[in-house]
Amino acid sequence: MALDGIVKGLLDQLAADPQPKLWDLPPAQGREMYRAMAAALEPPGLAIGKIENTAMPGPAGGEIKLRVYTPVAGGGAALPCIVFFHGGGWVIGDLDTHDALCRTLANETGARVVAVDYRLAPEAKFPAAADDCYAAVKWVEENAAKLGVDANRIAVAGDSAGGNLSAVVALMAKQKGGPRIVFQLLIYPVTQARANTKSMSDFAEGYFLEKKGMDWFFDQYLAADTDLNDPRVSPLAAADLSGLPRAYVVTAGFDPLKDEGKAFADKLNHAGVACVYVDYPGMVHGFFNMSGVVPTAREAIAEAAKAVRKAFEG
Repeated sequence: MALDGIVKGLLDQLAADPQPKLWDLPPAQGREMYRAMAAALEPPGLAIGKIENTAMPGPAGGEIKLRVYTPVAGGGAALPCIVFFHGGGWVIGDLDTHDALCRTLANETGARVVAVDYRLAPEAKFPAAADDCYAAVKWVEENAAKLGVDANRIAVAGDSAGGNLSAVVALMAKQKGGPRIVFQLLIYPVTQARANTKSMSDFAEGYFLEKKGMDWFFDQYLAADTDLNDPRVSPLAAADLSGLPRAYVVTAGFDPLKDEGKAFADKLNHAGVACVYVDYPGMVHGFFNMSGVVPTAREAIAEAAKAVRKAFEG
């Protein structure tokens, strides 16, 4: 299938007016650039029932900021919960870059969404992000009554690096015997560090996320001696995926990460985990954050939300 026409127009605009490459910028500038792009591509001012900014103790000291989204007409009853981990290569995303997506997921699923402002690299290298995200799900379960959350209906979700962290947290919860996670929504997840796949080669340049950018993200996130097949880095490398929560895995047709996302979905299914795999062939990496301008993004978010809602219903 050909590249979606609207997405092609965006890529053509970027090519005509090229921005600095992430790997040529200090992380702080990369974060500013990402925030500006999110503001341009996301729908502004989406209605939401309520937003509360709070914090929890971090596993390494200090605090982890959280943003709690209550859907329109959510009320004060105990609702199912999505603990959301933003994308951005473990380096450049934040609560604001994914605010519109979290609002939409809350409204479309009828769940409270708790977005996690985990520590970023290179200031905090692996396993800081994974430890923060696992601690956040544990904290949500332990504080479910205070948050108005049903502790028996907690899902994890995230895009790209956030999809990686969602899969990693599910594996950690299995290994540690909790918290209980009922579903994982993995949106074009990173599943293998420095993957050598056909899609990584075919879409190495010119399709928004680039191979050189992925290499830069890993350079920021991982210490030089990190085992690339540590399941907390590369969930695809985990020896046993059985017993994990049901999953919904999304990929994009022109995404360097497509093949590793599909491979993870296949491995989940082979391990007996019910996993739905959905590919959007005309899309590029990051399209869930383009819902202000790309209609297919809105449709894809709605379909993903439907799967989460169904999982919460049992």
